[in-house]
Amino acid sequence: MKPVMFAVPLALLLAVPAAAATGMDKTDTATLEDSVTVLNALADAPDKGIPQELFARAHCILVFPSVTKAAFIVGGKGGHGVASCRQPDGRMGPPAMYKVGGASVGFQAGVDQSDFVMLVMNETGMKHLLQDKFTIGAEATATAGPVGRTATAATDAQMHAQILSWSRSQGLFAGVALDGSVVTPDKDANKHLYGEKTSGAEILMDSKLSVPAAAKPAMDSIRRHMGAAVAKEAQEDAAKEKKQP
Repeated sequence: MKPVMFAVPLALLLAVPAAAATGMDKTDTATLEDSVTVLNALADAPDKGIPQELFARAHCILVFPSVTKAAFIVGGKGGHGVASCRQPDGRMGPPAMYKVGGASVGFQAGVDQSDFVMLVMNETGMKHLLQDKFTIGAEATATAGPVGRTATAATDAQMHAQILSWSRSQGLFAGVALDGSVVTPDKDANKHLYGEKTSGAEILMDSKLSVPAAAKPAMDSIRRHMGAAVAKEAQEDAAKEKKQP
């Protein structure tokens, strides 16, 4: 009987490290769940959100939901977010967990919590994202993004920026400058998500990784919103061609 009594506890002890290696903590789980809320809010307010054509042109998207000002100030911890980049076939690839930190930049007066969305608009901006870290406004040029149904009123600087950024506070989106913010892959969160050590570049660039179950809702939302923008852009281009003599 003694071998049976010891076999069960031993099996449980051996199972714990495996579960811990692939388990997401509360912060990471909340980041993935809240990113869906932010993306849905964009779809619900097309006239006061991010222009769809920018989603269609973007190489990558980063969503940092529910970032508190205290997280920037106290210990410089910053906020947690999720990123995804367009693959060679045009589809958005597996998500990578990221962090953003800085001296409380991007927060509107009187606001203690905001969501942040960044769109990487060209290959140069994407190269910065694939590094171990980069500073917005230093290595990567960035500017506050335009708000509205279309980007027709966008400035030249906005149309040529490597990265465009917005904040969402109290349900309202606004272009916001995030100069001085440092963006880095969240190595621990990515290890928990994929069950193995991997880099942001390995996940985002021509990735062969499968989307983990924990990230599937967030990934489905990203692909749905980014795909809808591409489809709408294609429809509008087709309509313009029909009008031409």
